Amino acid sequence: MNKKISLIRSTQLADVDYAYAARVPSDRDLLFLAGACPLNKEGEVPHINDYELQAKLCVENMKEVLKESSASLKDVVYTRVLVASQHQSDLVTAWNAIRKEFGDHDVPSTLSGVTVLGYTHQLVEIEAIAAVEKVQM
Repeated sequence: MNKKISLIRSTQLADVDYAYAARVPSDRDLLFLAGACPLNKEGEVPHINDYELQAKLCVENMKEVLKESSASLKDVVYTRVLVASQHQSDLVTAWNAIRKEFGDHDVPSTLSGVTVLGYTHQLVEIEAIAAVEKVQM
C-alpha cells in the first residue's frame, strides 16, 4: 500500500504559507539532496545580484536531480533555503520565487540569511529532503 506524504498545518500557530511538519509513510525511502546551487551547465553562477532568478535556477536544478531520482517537487518533505544577505527583503524575494515553484505543495522549510555561499556570486542555495517509493532489490 503506497501512502502519500502528509503535510501538517497547525490551527494553534500562526497561519503561514508553509506546513509546520511533514509525515513520511514507512513505505518510502528518504532522498537527501545536496544543496541546489544556481549553476548553469558551464558551472558558472549567472544572474549576478538577482535573488529571484538565482532562486528559480536553484529550483530548476533541484527538479533535474529529483527527476533523475524518479521524484518530483511533490516528493519533497523539507527544504532549507540559504540566502547570502543581511537584508530581509532579499530573503523574501528568494523565498517568494521558490514558494511559487512549489505551488500548493507547501513543505516545511527554514529560511536563513547567511554571510556567504560557496560559489563566486552565489546568492541562494536550497537543501532538500524527499521521500520516494522504496526501490525493490
